[in-house]
Amino acid sequence: MARHQNFRRFHLNAGIASALLLSACTVVPTQSLSTSNTQQTSAAITPLNTKAELVAFWETTEITVPLDPEHTTLSITANERDNSALANAIIALPDTPMAAEKITTHDLNQQLTAHHPDDLWQRIRDGFSLPHSEHARTVSERRWYARHQEYIDRTSARAQPYLHFIVEEAARRNIPMELALLPIVESAFQPFAYSHGRASGIWQFIPGTGRMYGLKQNWWYDGRRDITASTHAAFDYLESLNKRFKGDWLLALAAYNSGGGTVSKAIRKNRRLGKPTDFWSLKLPRETRAYVPKLLAIRDIVANPGKHNIIMTTLADEPYFEKVATGSQIDLAKAAELAEMPLKQLYRLNPAFNRWATDPDGPHHLLIPLDKSTKFKLNLAALPKEKRVKWTRHRIRNGETLGHIAKRYKTTVAVIQDVNKVKGHIIRAGKNLIIPVAAKSPASYSLSATQRAQSIKNRPKKGIKLTHKVQRGDTLWDISRAHHVEVRQLARWNAMAPRDTLRPGQKLIIWKSSTKVAKGKVLDITPALNEVTQRIRYTVRRGDSLSRISQRFNVSIRKLKSWNPKARGKYLQPGQRLTLFVDITNQSDSI
Repeated sequence: MARHQNFRRFHLNAGIASALLLSACTVVPTQSLSTSNTQQTSAAITPLNTKAELVAFWETTEITVPLDPEHTTLSITANERDNSALANAIIALPDTPMAAEKITTHDLNQQLTAHHPDDLWQRIRDGFSLPHSEHARTVSERRWYARHQEYIDRTSARAQPYLHFIVEEAARRNIPMELALLPIVESAFQPFAYSHGRASGIWQFIPGTGRMYGLKQNWWYDGRRDITASTHAAFDYLESLNKRFKGDWLLALAAYNSGGGTVSKAIRKNRRLGKPTDFWSLKLPRETRAYVPKLLAIRDIVANPGKHNIIMTTLADEPYFEKVATGSQIDLAKAAELAEMPLKQLYRLNPAFNRWATDPDGPHHLLIPLDKSTKFKLNLAALPKEKRVKWTRHRIRNGETLGHIAKRYKTTVAVIQDVNKVKGHIIRAGKNLIIPVAAKSPASYSLSATQRAQSIKNRPKKGIKLTHKVQRGDTLWDISRAHHVEVRQLARWNAMAPRDTLRPGQKLIIWKSSTKVAKGKVLDITPALNEVTQRIRYTVRRGDSLSRISQRFNVSIRKLKSWNPKARGKYLQPGQRLTLFVDITNQSDSI
């Protein structure tokens, strides 16, 4: 950028170092220590009170640092600032006015002269091997990242617990180190990321591909969010795609995003037309055309952050966690207590567990921060297995089923059957069942699947909040059409994907524009069922019309259309099924 073409030089003596850090000081006139003809210069700089001001000074100023009493110096230009740990000192500073005790002149010089050989980013840089690209798509994506320092900061912070493990695995397989950065494109390293295409986890596996690569998915556990298991699966998948496309990593990456069949079809088409079959020449889905350039752009940012006006926070090249065997199911709140760590932190390292405890059928291990693992193992060994999960005794009442009981205690029928050695679904009133239950209230497990979904549904938005109770046969598409909202929007409000299945009795949140509601522009919502209003399923007969059915059941045509979005055509078909909500006190005897 133009602002890097002309630099002011300052000798960073104790006075100037203090000026960088003390809100009351200014930079005094100093002598330039350039190797060219030394000239006496003077300049005034406004007090540097905040991190933002310090960053601005650092970006636009070439600094000459005295390293010892003999005046050996080190010159650092703005373009070279990423080679110095001062960048990390800047990031660590508060955004509020700085205080002198935050960092001393000695500390600053130590930071400036440190080379940080154990920086994980440097290890990643050393392993880059994908081809360089100045394609317009890559340049465009690179410009976006270069303008969003805050995005880089957030993503780096999220990556910290996981990235060393991923880099180790990439190094073990001897694959391009750019692949370790792929979760930035996929999920921005958000462990609970869930896309509209039902992709989940930092590697964004869809259900079918996840199962194909051994990622177990059930009520208790979703291996697509398991940090170690999904990383192994992702690299297995990428290596398989690389082999399929004869060693072309760009085609393998494109196939990871859109599927091997999509890429193969595009290659065959280009061959028929006599066109090149490299990634840049293929006609692929729009998302895939941007996907590979995004990774290459991120690679370029990490390779030379200073060139792109970005500061990369140093990450230690050392393990963050240890995989510790538990041997059996354990309540996650109890595990957090044993590790002496917050429950939220435990969930973020073990995001695969959907509920309040680990899966009773395994995997029986947890990822524990390295500095907590010894304490956790000692405390776990001292805790009897029967105390790792809280149990309650339930006396079966008349009319109860295993399904009713499982729903009440927020568990599954299979767990109750397994624990109580029950075969089949027949249970007898008066008998007792042992049920595993959470040690704490549901709200305490704030990152469980249920609580995450509830948090999303409770998030306030503009407009009027409506609740729809799912009936048998309902789909997200039908409900979205009835309420004039987008399917993806409806799914997003309810922490779902558009193709997720609905369960009868499930409650969905719908947000309506208050203006449209006030003007009566919104179709009637499904009424609440009670003793008077009943839901009925009506089979269309020969000769029926919406008008005739509305008269017969004493409901408006407008409501009929609202309840049955597919029945808005001119004609109804005999045998077609309609849903109606009727007031039984307002019906004739002919119904």
